[in-house]
Amino acid sequence: MNWEDECYLLSKRKFRENANIINVFSQSRGKVSGIVYGGNSRKIRNYLQLSNKLFIIHNLKNENKLGYFKTELVKPISPLYFNDKQRTSALTSICAILNILLPEAQPNKNIYLSYEEFLNSINLDNWLILYIFFELNLIKSLGYDPNLDQYKLSNADFSNIKKIKIDTLFYEVPEYLINRKVPNTISNNIIKKSLYFTRSIIQNRFFLPNNIPFPKSRIILENYFN
Repeated sequence: MNWEDECYLLSKRKFRENANIINVFSQSRGKVSGIVYGGNSRKIRNYLQLSNKLFIIHNLKNENKLGYFKTELVKPISPLYFNDKQRTSALTSICAILNILLPEAQPNKNIYLSYEEFLNSINLDNWLILYIFFELNLIKSLGYDPNLDQYKLSNADFSNIKKIKIDTLFYEVPEYLINRKVPNTISNNIIKKSLYFTRSIIQNRFFLPNNIPFPKSRIILENYFN
């Protein structure tokens, strides 16, 4: 099957001397794997960076084998933040989580558009809050609803934490997450609590039951706010 589309790079690994196997996320195709010959050349290696937007031409000659990708850079994203450890950790975390949890070749428009919206907003001052909301939306899009709406408050305080029970576990959840309001600024403590909450849900619902190691980059991101 041959096709072409714009995609985001989720992962890459070396394959033979001058080739890479990459996973990309396409709105119309979902997560797809393919071989990029010449992927270790300086020209291609420089833009095969996580979260970069690529134009992919996919060729598949044998359905029992991986297809081949021809790639072009559409929009650089991660190279813009190589000197920003927090943003780099966030981008690495998103790619790792999506690469693990997205099923092969199953489109998910909601997750794709939510991911793209975050990438287009990562330059904003409140990017980290938007990252937390991305994870919250991802949890629901993957089929689990923590049902925070039942705890909505008429006078939510962005600096407050509410202890709630989800399934059999208790979680400390910042009130702005419960009310789905995006504050302009919040304290590092509230950011830490927010990251811990979304991470715990993702880990408990999708990683631990399947004995999948949780991405270290996500833990690193959280630890920046100790």
